[in-house]
Amino acid sequence: MKLKIVKNKLEDGLNTVKRITTKSSTLPILNNILIKTEDNFLNLSATDLEVGVRWWSLAEINKEEEIVVPTKVLSNFVNYLPEETVSIEREDMNLKIECENYKTQIKGLDSEDFPIIPEVENGKYISLNSEVFCEALDQVVNIAMPSSVKPEISGVYFSCKGDSLKVVATDSFRLGEKTISLDKKIDKDFSFILPQKAAKEIVNIFKGKEKEIRLYNSPNQVLFESQMEETDHPEIQLVSRLIEGEYPDYEEIIPNKTKTTITLDLSEFKKQIKTASIFTSENKEVKIKVDPKKNKLEFTSQNADLGEHYSFIKTEDIKGKPVEISFNCRFLLDGLNNISTNRAVLKLNGESNPALIKSTEETSYIYVVMPIKA
Repeated sequence: MKLKIVKNKLEDGLNTVKRITTKSSTLPILNNILIKTEDNFLNLSATDLEVGVRWWSLAEINKEEEIVVPTKVLSNFVNYLPEETVSIEREDMNLKIECENYKTQIKGLDSEDFPIIPEVENGKYISLNSEVFCEALDQVVNIAMPSSVKPEISGVYFSCKGDSLKVVATDSFRLGEKTISLDKKIDKDFSFILPQKAAKEIVNIFKGKEKEIRLYNSPNQVLFESQMEETDHPEIQLVSRLIEGEYPDYEEIIPNKTKTTITLDLSEFKKQIKTASIFTSENKEVKIKVDPKKNKLEFTSQNADLGEHYSFIKTEDIKGKPVEISFNCRFLLDGLNNISTNRAVLKLNGESNPALIKSTEETSYIYVVMPIKA
């Protein structure tokens, strides 16, 4: 192995793959990165056996080889290098790195011991805008809850039908659904459950990069891929296993009727909830009383050790029946924080039924939250 690459490009590659490496006492090889040279490309790979990430860059290659090196050591060292060309060479089981007045040698491992990252057949794919896709995942990914009893809700549900893709997550207490419009209609509908860690890594890797993401679906794995700008070759691939099982029929949870509708100034409503949250107990309960006749929303909370709170806001935008309902304030704020417009709609159907939150303008995102029952 003998190659040259600019420091900032190498650093970008390491930052892309290093988050996947894990501190494993049973499989220490997972604490490492596989470095490979092939044709005119440098390839970095990392895996935790559930998620695998590959990164490629054009580089000046003089010899094709591969070696496994500790992630933390290599990444920390490269971070301190000057913004110059880095020379990398394998010598026996060592990786020699030179850059300007820096020269070091890192002990490596045999690449034969590195786990194989599964290949996903590159057939038909759906094309996604990275900015839109990452925003959608951001709005739902933290709702999913690791569960050994219900592994299906441990991940993000993808449902692709016609010309739209829905990403959904729930923890049984709340649910978020985001709909993404596709450029063209797909030939065959499909769905799968992506592990939460993989969904978070997609956001970490692709957020802020204006790229096309290609989604390739297969029965057991899924591949998310972006292409290089310089040539027709992958730049980043994230491969993840899928969670087995049937996702709950979540659409049954989404309210289809409403007894009380409140159109809210989002910043004022969030301020009221945050203020009331100061005086909540362990269950984070904030009680909201809706009085359509007085055009009034009242907020109360109490804590035996801290005291109690009361506040209200006046609004003309209340329709329907009066109601008193309690929510976990953190769950409520999570939904409100995912709405980017100035106003939102809160739809209630009595004190014990799920509530629905959505923007007044942008209808592709909905959030459903269960009340705290008395």
